[in-house]
Parts: sequence; structure tokens; C-alpha cells
Amino acid sequence: MNLTNDYYYLKTLARKVRVEHGLTTPRVTEDDLQRIYSKEGIEVDFWPYRLKHLRGAFFYDDLGASVMVAASLPQDPKVFTMAHELKHFLTDKNLGISYCDQSNVGKSLEIGAEIFAAELLLPDKFFVEYMEKIKVKRGQCDPNALVRLKIDTRTTLSYAGLAIKAEQLRYAPPKSLTKTKGWRKLEDAYRQRR
Repeated sequence: MNLTNDYYYLKTLARKVRVEHGLTTPRVTEDDLQRIYSKEGIEVDFWPYRLKHLRGAFFYDDLGASVMVAASLPQDPKVFTMAHELKHFLTDKNLGISYCDQSNVGKSLEIGAEIFAAELLLPDKFFVEYMEKIKVKRGQCDPNALVRLKIDTRTTLSYAGLAIKAEQLRYAPPKSLTKTKGWRKLEDAYRQRR
């Protein structure tokens, strides 16, 4: 079994990291990840230069572990990228280097990092509990339910990540939410109704 892309193992590992580092809510911040990086001995460098498609990279050599994150990323994608690169630290040190950009997102190693990051930021358990709380049954989740979840829980998992999670957990039909556009408009409308 290859633990770098065993998706069940990676979700379990993400939950273990949450417990070990005292992450008990659906909100994981950059400060939380900085604290985890510090405890694990990972150096982080927020790269100030514009890189066309590169969000982050993990390096491991004789000097130890380091992560580069594009400084220009908005807060939620930055937190997700840091969680993604943490997976590489935990399972992929033998590779020496791993980078996250548009050219390799379909590779099983990178899909595994995305699954780990999504579970670290918002565990499936929290997602299911919230859907039950607002009385959304499997197959009935719509974009408005995800907006409510994001605002009410203050999760740093992006709308794209929430849409993928909803579809994977069968709260929405395949490709019904991942193609949604205009999340900010939906968010503004929800805030106005509150």
C-alpha cells in the first residue's frame, strides 16, 4: 500500500493531526498551521514573487523541511496550500521536492494532498453534522446550504472545496456544485437576509 495516495489513510491522518494539535472546530487558520509547522520543524517561506500557476512547494533535504507558499494567495487558498504541503511533509519526504500547480493536480500524490487538506480544514464529520443541523438530506444540498455552512462555521475551506466535499459525500449530485459560479454574490445575499 502506498500511503502517499491511500485516501482513506490520508483522511485518518488529517484527523489525527487535528487531535495532536488541538484543532477542535471547523475553522483552521494560518496561525494554526504556522504553529503546526513550528512544532514539526518545517520552515515556511511566503514567496513574494508572482508565479503563474505555482501555489506552493515542499522541499526536504539535509537541511530539513521547508515549504514555499505564494504570498499573493488570498487567505483561504493560502491556508489550504499550507495544509496541502503539510501532507507532503508527513508522507512524501522521500521524494525530496513536491510542487503544487495546475500541471500536476490530477496526479494521485496531489489528489491525496488535496483530500488531506480538505479533511484537516473541515472534517467530513463536521460537514455531515452541519447538514443535519440545517436539515439538508443527501442529494439535496444546493449552493445556498454551502454558503450558510461557510459563514456559520467560519471554515477556511473554500467554496470549491466545500462543493467537492458535498459531492463526494453524496449531499449533491456529481458536478452539480463544482461548476457553480458567483459564490460571493450568494454570500452577500445570505448576509443581507440574516
